[in-house]
Amino acid sequence: MKPQTTLDSKSLKPALAALAKRNAAYARRFPGDFAGRQPVHTVYGGAHLFKSDSAAKLGELALRSLSRYAPDAETFALALGLDPALARKVYDRVVDKLKREPVEDFRIDFEDGYGHRPDAEEDGHAVCAALEVARGLEENSLPPFIGIRVKTFSNELAGRSVRTMDIFLTALIRQTKGRLPDWFCVTLPKIVHPGQAATLAKLLGAFEKKKKLKPNTIKVELMVETPQSIIGADGSSPLRAMVDALGARCTGAHFGTYDYTASCNITAAHQHMLHASCDFAKSVMQVTLAGAGVTLSDGATNVMPVAPHRPAPGAYLSAEQDRENVDAVRRAWRLHFEHATNSLVNGFYQGWDLHPAQLPTRYAAVDAFFLSGLPAATARLKNFIEKAAQATLVGDVFDDAATGQGLLNYFLRARNCGAITAEEAAATGLTPEEFASRSFLKILEGRRAR
Repeated sequence: MKPQTTLDSKSLKPALAALAKRNAAYARRFPGDFAGRQPVHTVYGGAHLFKSDSAAKLGELALRSLSRYAPDAETFALALGLDPALARKVYDRVVDKLKREPVEDFRIDFEDGYGHRPDAEEDGHAVCAALEVARGLEENSLPPFIGIRVKTFSNELAGRSVRTMDIFLTALIRQTKGRLPDWFCVTLPKIVHPGQAATLAKLLGAFEKKKKLKPNTIKVELMVETPQSIIGADGSSPLRAMVDALGARCTGAHFGTYDYTASCNITAAHQHMLHASCDFAKSVMQVTLAGAGVTLSDGATNVMPVAPHRPAPGAYLSAEQDRENVDAVRRAWRLHFEHATNSLVNGFYQGWDLHPAQLPTRYAAVDAFFLSGLPAATARLKNFIEKAAQATLVGDVFDDAATGQGLLNYFLRARNCGAITAEEAAATGLTPEEFASRSFLKILEGRRAR
């Protein structure tokens, strides 16, 4: 029997045209997950302490801690509760990472890690920090991602915050003759309403215009640290409005564990990353900002892997004190490892680190997470690409590009941070050029053209 239809072109054409417009509007509003590199962490350090070689020094301190408290793979695995089958591979890659690229993202902090100081002192530190960034840019000693965290835009601190940002950026631009580091951004903490984001965007736009920089050159990250930034007065979440107020400037939203839990009246003893209130807030962040093109970051573990006993000059620790030092550091390591792993499992691929001795466990968590799932992910992506490409070749509609991109992103993240090697990535059947495209759809298009 010959197929028959009821709807004619007069009915179909306007309906499908209107649908196409709405679909296009949706695509503009939800461009998808950020396709570029996302750092696995952000290290925060006081602006008064920042130097052009800070990243390298942090790496040296991290290696020293690893050598002292876990000099081999077996000891490290036992301290963290790491799968023994992964121990040697993870340990070797952590050591390599700490030597090669110890810090992925550094935030020069003028907020909690800096405190409140006389205006003249903060002015001076803003200039000095800018000159150190310029020096690091010249010497190629900066981490891949870097930026500054200013003070909140409250009525009391907005003026100081803007002045610090202006002084820093002016000094940096002058010293570098208009050049900014790649992936440079300004972090705005404790945001409570979209107007604060809009004000920052307006000020940065004015700065760029005066300095003859391209619009949206200076990127912004928002810090979600208050209940009001999760659920607003009208019962809806203002997060998307905050991101939209920044437009193309907004690259990420970071969760502030301790300010958020304190704002929820949770006592200090129970303020930690695994608290149920944090799970709720981060779930809202994920749902509200899904597909918005911004990255998400979890907070920090505030128990530092620091030895409680230090010998007096010319003296030595007792055997008991030495054991207590080892136990304290390893307990803090395991806690940080578990927190970082929990973040990864729940889809937060970035977190904060506050101490150089947290770097080994940050990278161990990332490496173990990706390596443990590598065989299954490799087989799945390889089969997925082959089936999708075949569907495209024979003219079938393949509309699960989001799943394909998600699988590809797994390998891009793992490869970027050194968790897997180029050879391990190649087991998927994808070429280096295909990985470099960072796009599942482009890979399919390229294979279709063969």
